[in-house]
This record gives sequence, C-alpha cells and structure tokens, in this order.
Amino acid sequence: MKTTHPQHAPMTQFPVQDHCLVIGDMPLTRLAQRVGSTPFYAYDRQLITTRVNSLRQHLPPNIHLHYAMKANPMPAVVQHLANLVDGIDVASVGEMQVALNAGVSPENISFAGPGKSRQELACAIAAGIILNVESETELEQIAELAHATGFHPKVAIRVNPDFELKASGMKMGGGSKQFGIDAERVPAVLNRIAALKLAFEGLHIFSGSQNLKVDAIQEAHEKTLQLGLQLASISPMPVRHINIGGGFGIPYFPGDTPLDLSAVGANLGQLLMAIKPRLPDTRFVIELGRYIVAEAGIYVCQVLEKKISREQIFLVTNGGLHHHLAASGNFGQVIRKNYPVAVGNKMHLTETEIASVVGPLCTPLDLLADRMKLSKAEPGDFIVIFQSGAYGLTASPTSFLSHPPPMEVLV
Repeated sequence: MKTTHPQHAPMTQFPVQDHCLVIGDMPLTRLAQRVGSTPFYAYDRQLITTRVNSLRQHLPPNIHLHYAMKANPMPAVVQHLANLVDGIDVASVGEMQVALNAGVSPENISFAGPGKSRQELACAIAAGIILNVESETELEQIAELAHATGFHPKVAIRVNPDFELKASGMKMGGGSKQFGIDAERVPAVLNRIAALKLAFEGLHIFSGSQNLKVDAIQEAHEKTLQLGLQLASISPMPVRHINIGGGFGIPYFPGDTPLDLSAVGANLGQLLMAIKPRLPDTRFVIELGRYIVAEAGIYVCQVLEKKISREQIFLVTNGGLHHHLAASGNFGQVIRKNYPVAVGNKMHLTETEIASVVGPLCTPLDLLADRMKLSKAEPGDFIVIFQSGAYGLTASPTSFLSHPPPMEVLV
C-alpha cells in the first residue's frame, strides 16, 4: 500500500478560534458567508503588511523594495502594496495598467519579459515606464518607436548572467536562456543605447527564484553586484539603478524551513557597504513577489462528497487544478509533493484520517492532496490550501472543462 506523505510544519501565520481558521480577523465560516460561494482565494492584508515591514527591518536601509506583480496581480492586492513598496515590476501591459490604476508613478514601474510585441512596447513607452530590454532586436524596435512617436523611452538592460542561483526552484539566469541579454553582449548593447540616445536607467540581473538556501542567495548577491559593478565601470552612461532580482523562497513542502532573512539582509548590507563608494549615485533594487504575498493567502473549497474506493478515502471538492494548478503539482514540480492542506473549520481536532483531496474535473491530475493526515471531514467542510497568495489563480487554467472561476478577496 502506498505510504502517506510526511506532515508539514504547522502553518502558524493565521490564528485559530474554536477550531476555525481566522483570516483578517474573520472566522473562515463567516468569511465564506461573506464571499457568498466557494471556492475562493482570500488574502490577509495585515500579513502582507507585516511581511513588508519585516523586509524593511532586515534588509539594508538603502535598498529599494519592488513588488513583482506576476506573483499576484489582484488589483486590491496591488493597491495595498502600492503604498508599502518603492516600485512595481510588471510582465505585461495588462499588469502595467493595474499598477498605473493603483497610483504607482511610471518612473517606479518596470516592464520585463521576453517577446514583447510592438504594441506592448508602444504602450509602455507612452506610459513612461522603464523597459527592461530582453534582446538586441527588442532594443532596435524601441528605437524605431521612439523615432516614430517622438517619445523618449526609458530603458534598462536585463542581463543574463554567466551564473545561476544555486538550489533555485526556477532558474532564470546562467547558460542559454530566453531571458535577458547574455552578459558578454552587454558592453556592445550599452554602446548602442548611447548611440541611440535613449534614456538609460540601469541593469536588471535576475538569476533564479524560490530559494530557501541562505548561502546560495548570498553567493548570488555577491556575483550579481560584482557583475553590476563591472558593467557599470565600462558603461558610457551613468547606471542609475541595479536591480538584483529576488529569489527569496517560502516553505511549501515537508522538510522545507523558512528562509533566514536576517542572515541574508546582513550579508547584503556588507556587500552594499563595500560597493557603494564605487557607485555612489546608483540605487539598488531588490524585486520580490512570492516572498511578499504567498504566505498571506489561502485557497478555500468545500467537500461535496466523501467517497471510499478500495479502502482509500477521497474528499471530492468543488475546487481543483483549474483554480490552483500549483497545488496539484503541475506547476514547476518534477516529483509531486503536497502543499500544506487542512480542514479549515476543524483545525487541531484529535479525530483524524488519511484522505486524498480531489476536485470535480474529469482527469486524474485533479489532485489537491494525496493521502494526507487531515481532521475527519464531511460534506460541507472547508478544505484550505495554505501558501496560496502567489501563483495561484492567474497561474491556473481557469477555462479547463468550463467550470466557474473562484472569487478573490483581500481581508
């Protein structure tokens, strides 16, 4: 018989009251009534604020904090963060419009991502935001649009470094990548930007994401800043900013431990102290998405049926991979592992059972929890998936099998 997966570390960011999870000072059962239907995503605004405050406390005071909106582009979340962070990084014109509508100044918005269309480039140039140039072809298109419109685009170079963020969940740099301009080509591109007389802003060096290893992040920060210094020393234009990316991970799976933010921040402070005299007019930016919002969010669905098949218990719910692809193990996982899952209205009860949580979709991939130890559940109970504030709804195939989409609320 298949063995059960190890249990996760306790999810302690949300309080529990009378065995019911509390989100934004509201018990889950009442929140579900307020929303009006399940499934839904709920994000706790105070937890987001607390995370930003923690970053401010532990990171060097002279570093600028940006939010990578692709982690969670819900307009209410972005509006909340617009007042807490120093800038927003977007990956589409749609995200750009959300950031602008939230009141973020164009000079504090940057746009990264390969394959930007001419229309997207034109929109971004007209908005006055910073374009992180991903290729030499893209740079020439920007120059053509600048000539045609008379606008003066702000550009930065996204650099594909010759190193990667070790132990990274997703490697965004090193080797051959669709992202950015290879570091060895950047000197020529700097000279081309100078010749084109574009408004050069700086460098964006992103090497990986979802990392819980302090030493790996420290090494990446050291290599990133050294590369930035090297490129700035040969640039014919002032380097106004260096975005060192992010990569801070959160614990999802058994055996994961939270990132030691104080150690990362202390090391980064020493690195910046050493490099700042050589780049006194350059501002340094760290870009985080998942780390800011993921732990502040939950996904909630309801048990429709408790089914037993050859002695295995299945909790069939009205949620599924079409709402939360990552929790099903089909978004970045090589070997499927369970997200932290609980029966949200029966927290910490002693009566438990081994059960699998599945959705209503006609595919065996629709698996939200595989043989987990859960409080004994019945139809109508609420299944909660933690660590769902990032790469949840918008990273999921919501049109699959034409089920209705879930709601999102910020509480």
